[in-house]
Amino acid sequence: MSSSGPATSTSPAARRRAALAGIALAVTACAFFALLDTASKLVSVGVPIVMALWMRYVFQSLLTTAFVLQRAGRPALRTTQPRFQALRGALFAMTSLFGFISLTALPLAEFTAIVATVPLCVTVVAALWLHQAVSAVRWLLVVTGLAGTLVITRPGGEAFTWALLWPLCMLAAGTGYQVLSSKMAGQESPATTQLYTSWIATALVSLGVPFFWQPVSDPWLWAGMFTMGLSSAVGHMLLLHAYARTTPVTIAPFLYSQIGFAMLAGWLVYRHVPDSWSMAGIAAIVLSGAASTWLTVRETR
Repeated sequence: MSSSGPATSTSPAARRRAALAGIALAVTACAFFALLDTASKLVSVGVPIVMALWMRYVFQSLLTTAFVLQRAGRPALRTTQPRFQALRGALFAMTSLFGFISLTALPLAEFTAIVATVPLCVTVVAALWLHQAVSAVRWLLVVTGLAGTLVITRPGGEAFTWALLWPLCMLAAGTGYQVLSSKMAGQESPATTQLYTSWIATALVSLGVPFFWQPVSDPWLWAGMFTMGLSSAVGHMLLLHAYARTTPVTIAPFLYSQIGFAMLAGWLVYRHVPDSWSMAGIAAIVLSGAASTWLTVRETR
């Protein structure tokens, strides 16, 4: 199989526009992911985890299918990479499931700190597996974003326990999912990829639903589950389009923006105001993202 990635243009101005468009799409995707997490937190209080995850996938699959068929028609159902599609769908389901389990097994600070290492892992894998050049400055920017996230979460120094196995599994699955998304971006239509990912994840989670199903009469819970599906569908579609325009190395620092959106959602929903340490962490993330944008523009001149 030939190597693939974002299309390369001979025009520096075109490459610069594509990179900036990819960054904008990635940041917007992170906003939808923060909405997904907020809705998931609200729904998880009244619905079993597996059931909530299944309902999210069902809504996401139906919304994605309606959108894709309306825009691209039946040709979007054809895939030339069935094995990659199956693997991506499985990694998607595993990442979500391990994430839910991790939240029940670990304090939120430790969980969030481990999640925040995904962009760094994506950069490492992109450099080693996809053979994409990573400058020392870009490494510094990704590490700076990670440091800012650690300042926000301030994880404790608890000793290693078996519970850390779950977020480590989530980290491995999430990194594989993000890198595979980039690898497939030039080989399949984003619409086709998202369609298969949604339904494969739905099918896998469906295996456990009969053991956790319970009636839901609260309309707000239904609204929350619909919001989960909608935000997940839109977020992942945007991220696929971002990877189709630029490299994961360029996008990686901007994945930290999800922390800022999550804090905003926390203030709007729970009236939680970040303390001074958290604000310092947000500043580090914003500065690293802004510096990465400047570096992208400078490198494509």
